[in-house]
Amino acid sequence: MGCGGDDLRRELLPVMSAVEAIQMVRQARILFRMGMAQWGAIFSIIAALGGAAMLASVHKIDEGHTGVYYRGGALLTTTSGPGFHLMLPFITTYKSVQTTLQTDEVKNVPCGTSGGVMIYFDRIEVVNYLIPSAVYDIVRNFTADYDKALIFNKVHHELNQFCSVHSLQDVYIGLFDQIDENLKLTLQEDLTSMAPGLIIQAVRVTKPNIPESIRRNYELMESEKTKLLISQQTQKVVEKEAETERIKAVIEAEKVAQVAEIKFGQKVMEKETEKKISGIEDNAFLARQKARADAEFYTALRAAEANKLKLTPEYLQLMKYNAIAANSKIYFGNDIPQMFVDSGSTASSIKASAALDVISDQVIDLD
Repeated sequence: MGCGGDDLRRELLPVMSAVEAIQMVRQARILFRMGMAQWGAIFSIIAALGGAAMLASVHKIDEGHTGVYYRGGALLTTTSGPGFHLMLPFITTYKSVQTTLQTDEVKNVPCGTSGGVMIYFDRIEVVNYLIPSAVYDIVRNFTADYDKALIFNKVHHELNQFCSVHSLQDVYIGLFDQIDENLKLTLQEDLTSMAPGLIIQAVRVTKPNIPESIRRNYELMESEKTKLLISQQTQKVVEKEAETERIKAVIEAEKVAQVAEIKFGQKVMEKETEKKISGIEDNAFLARQKARADAEFYTALRAAEANKLKLTPEYLQLMKYNAIAANSKIYFGNDIPQMFVDSGSTASSIKASAALDVISDQVIDLD
């Protein structure tokens, strides 16, 4: 039995060795796979940590902003403009500070007047912007939330300063239109010395809320003022209408006067024209009469000159004889001392003789 069992063991030994080898190979494979999985997990963890670090180091600054950086709570001197930037992950942090025009709203600001009345301003808008070159100094002195210290708190302070020295009438009505401008000038004056580079563009202040009883009184007062203004405006309208009527009457009277003056001027011009025409006609008539008289005078003058040359004593004597010869009866004789003519021609003979004597005398006078 013993010998047979040993032989059987010797025969099965190679088979057992092969099985063990297969098992060992399988175990080795399992161990290898387990090792690879562990290394893959380690690599995955490392990759995840690297990706997280990369994501934490890359950051973006928007347009109109400036980036400031902190390391361990300390502000770094480095600033950055718009775009993508890198920083040490998990150690360095950043904040984006706006440098373009922005509006800060200060709400529900209490304010006590000089008379002891408490009023509230619902909203005060402060339009401001920060110069990029001044970002580091302002953030260093007043943190990245600089507007809380420099704008919000200052608005509360300056508005209470204004209200404390003015009455409710001044704050609510009388000087309300000046509050925004005064607040802007005061804020800018303080910021110029405290935080150069922070510019106040404008300040808008809403109407404050006042106690209801006082508000009703003001509404009643405004209603009375409105009535007064309406009556004043009505009076002005009536005065303007009367003034308009007066101006219209004056214009109408001036128009009538001007028309009358124009008509009078026309009549005067017509009379002057008639006068000139009459003068021209008179001058023409006078010139014609003068020319006629001159012509007649010249004719008479020339006739006289001609007669002077023509009526000589001999010619007159001839004419005398011709006149005598023209009588119908003439008597001559030695015993008749004078010449006789018949009764029918006596008168004409005498007239002819007289005419010849006169002409002879004139010719003699001309000589």
